[in-house]
Amino acid sequence: MTSTTSETRAAGEVARQDAHIADILTRIEGVLDRRGQPVVLHEPLFRGHEWDYLKTCIDTGWVSYAGSYVGKFEQALAEASGVRHAIAVANGTVALQIALSLAGVERGDEVIIPDLTFVASANAVSHCGAIPHLADSEEATLGLDPRKLDLHLREIAEVRGGVCINKRTGRRIAAVMPMHTFGHPVDLDGLIEVAGRWRLVIVEDAAESIGSLYKGRPVGGYGLLAGLSFNGNKIVTTGGGGAILTNDDALAKRAKHLTTTAKLPHRWEFVHDEVGYNFRLPNVNAALGLAQMEQLPGFIAAKRGLAARYQAAFAGCNAAEVFRDQEHVESNYWLVNIILRPGLEGLRDALLSATNDAGIMTRPVWRLMHRLPMYEQCPRMDVSAAESLEARIISLPSSVKHGLAS
Repeated sequence: MTSTTSETRAAGEVARQDAHIADILTRIEGVLDRRGQPVVLHEPLFRGHEWDYLKTCIDTGWVSYAGSYVGKFEQALAEASGVRHAIAVANGTVALQIALSLAGVERGDEVIIPDLTFVASANAVSHCGAIPHLADSEEATLGLDPRKLDLHLREIAEVRGGVCINKRTGRRIAAVMPMHTFGHPVDLDGLIEVAGRWRLVIVEDAAESIGSLYKGRPVGGYGLLAGLSFNGNKIVTTGGGGAILTNDDALAKRAKHLTTTAKLPHRWEFVHDEVGYNFRLPNVNAALGLAQMEQLPGFIAAKRGLAARYQAAFAGCNAAEVFRDQEHVESNYWLVNIILRPGLEGLRDALLSATNDAGIMTRPVWRLMHRLPMYEQCPRMDVSAAESLEARIISLPSSVKHGLAS
């Protein structure tokens, strides 16, 4: 091959890449009503009773843990999630940490999590003194693949005395913690079957999925416990916060006790009966969250509408498609994502650069856990599907306000 031929082919590839990027930019611009202004990935919307409830906290002085909005917020969360109990805490990471601890995870255990997840999932496992065991995802849900997990466990694990043991490490595999990626429910039926076969407790990482439905039921109530997040970039925000969900009365009582410094009720005495955590959500944050929860149905409708507009805009696109939820689920579409066609992985970084240069904030999916230095030695199965998704997923601007603009 002559140098001229090589240069011609390289120039042609650059031209094709530029054409793909220009096409995708045009399709995104057609959905967003930004009028030349920069647009962020996801911003909160405050148009309900947020100011009124916050002002009440300030006027009454009840800004910390004992105010009435904490209980009201927890009730709203429980009702929306279809569970008996919600315990509001400081953030989503500690919600998962306490949920795992309550599920019986102990120091030295392994907990199965997807390799394709936000780092908080793995951190919560580590905070329990346990070891993340990294599993693959499936493209249909973007979440943990139950069938592939079952094959992996058949190869490396066995059940002894009702306990799942990793034959390679000798450690107990205590739980599986699926994450509903970007609000899209995982294959819960398949996961429940696999978890039952291998005696694994399910703790749902529902940090991104408040309001999402699996076969008509809210996610967060399928496992023994679940964790939510209300960071500033979530659909419902408390500025920073989280919650533990459960249908178990005893676990709910213990969750509240542990997260409130393990203090025993008394009119004036300070008596604590074990090492606890100062993880409770303050009243002022709960007030903000309650006002947000009152608007949740409208928020989700707007976000699903925005996703539908993106899907229509990308019809016929040769380079990428917008991820769609499956027929039996109803995702909250926390973030709308495009997935580059196989073979176009090399387009990802150039597209991220071009969109951000244009004032449109886009982001890649999280770096896989096994690529992070603190988790690179963790046990893991073949994660080829997760590696493919990591190279092809790009998150688009997904704020509620863009859905309302339709």
